[in-house]
Amino acid sequence: MGQTLFDKVWQQNIVKAETPEQPALLYVSLHLLHEITAPQAFAMLAEWGRGVRRPDLTVAMVDHCAPTGKDAAGALVFKDEATVTQIATLLADCQRHQVPCFGLDHRYQGIVHAVAPELGLSRPGHVIVCGDSHTSTHGAFGAIAFGIGSSEVAEVLATQCILQRRPKNLRVIVEKHLRPGVTAKDLALYIITKLGAVGGKGHAIEYQGAGIQALSMEERLTLCNMTIETGARFGIIAADATTYAYLRQTVLAATAVGIDDQFQCSDADALWDKELRIDADLVAPMMSWGTNPAMSIRLGERLPEATSAAERHALAYMGWASDATPGGRPVDHVFIGSCTNGRISDLRLAAQHMRGKTVAERTQCLVVPASKLVKQQAEEEGLDIVFRQAGAIWGEPSCSLCNAMNGDIIAPGQLSVSTSNRNFEGRQGPGARTILVSPASAAQIAIRGYL
Repeated sequence: MGQTLFDKVWQQNIVKAETPEQPALLYVSLHLLHEITAPQAFAMLAEWGRGVRRPDLTVAMVDHCAPTGKDAAGALVFKDEATVTQIATLLADCQRHQVPCFGLDHRYQGIVHAVAPELGLSRPGHVIVCGDSHTSTHGAFGAIAFGIGSSEVAEVLATQCILQRRPKNLRVIVEKHLRPGVTAKDLALYIITKLGAVGGKGHAIEYQGAGIQALSMEERLTLCNMTIETGARFGIIAADATTYAYLRQTVLAATAVGIDDQFQCSDADALWDKELRIDADLVAPMMSWGTNPAMSIRLGERLPEATSAAERHALAYMGWASDATPGGRPVDHVFIGSCTNGRISDLRLAAQHMRGKTVAERTQCLVVPASKLVKQQAEEEGLDIVFRQAGAIWGEPSCSLCNAMNGDIIAPGQLSVSTSNRNFEGRQGPGARTILVSPASAAQIAIRGYL
């Protein structure tokens, strides 16, 4: 019997095989940390009297609480003293344990799921973990990547291993290429509507087909990033020429070990527990309308008829009438950024639709690059000038309005159009209403001021 790509990578990284009584023990190739879940883990290490097993395979960075704004003197404006303490605690813990940490003044600072790929840390065949659910992003490199809890973060720090049950295999085949104007974010939302918010639960999703092979590396990162929104913890795409071309251009490529073209993929006779086929011709620009990404429609469509209590609640929470058409509804905020859509290709796409235009008077637009490297490149290309001249705010690298932990927040009842990954209730602030779209759609909506 043939093997799936996921099962091959799993087998290559096993320290101890799975049994009915105990999960498999996997060796971790890369452990990513940030200031939200790492401090608790370091505190557990201190209680155990343990150190970090492999500091050289561990990298930390400040992202969730990083401020996006500066005061008149050019100093970063922090949400509160607790935020300052949280960031300082991570820096001190990392210094104590000799773990590399990209603080706010580091040239590589940024969102963990953007920085690791652009540096060349994420590699094919790796097991990558982080105390963040969107770690599935790194599966775009042909890696097993998944989010873990704070206690598991501590266990990986101490042992460089993780206990895990092997999931089932789900294959998503995207036939044909996406049509012009349709993005990877639109494809991700479309797939989520087909699988549902829990349709991928207990599975690793491998994306295959001509539509996937045609995606750029950054588009693949966007797709794998959104995998978690189906309930699946793992998304994976086989490494190919596109993957290795990207890796060779990363910051660490010159000194990297292991960037050699090893094209490993699922066997033709591999067995799949579940399968979904997508016709790329049917994918159009998408928008979410409810309170999870599975509640999405094509731009211009009418809202679906609510058939469940959850859908009726979502309509009420979002302030929709039961027979509403989204088009024409005023938008208060537009956010362009996050680990889903804050990369240089996303900013180029947004700038393309904002160049020479002006953000609507009633709408505030915030553009936040995913990392300092992205910010530097965008400014070298003059994208920041495009955004500023249009009336948008150009922020410092941060998770920002994806999760509203750094002081950026949407007021109760206000409508926010966002390129981030979750539209849960209160995600961008208590009572905030969030609609997910692609960077192209977000830019156009910012100019119009309405859906």
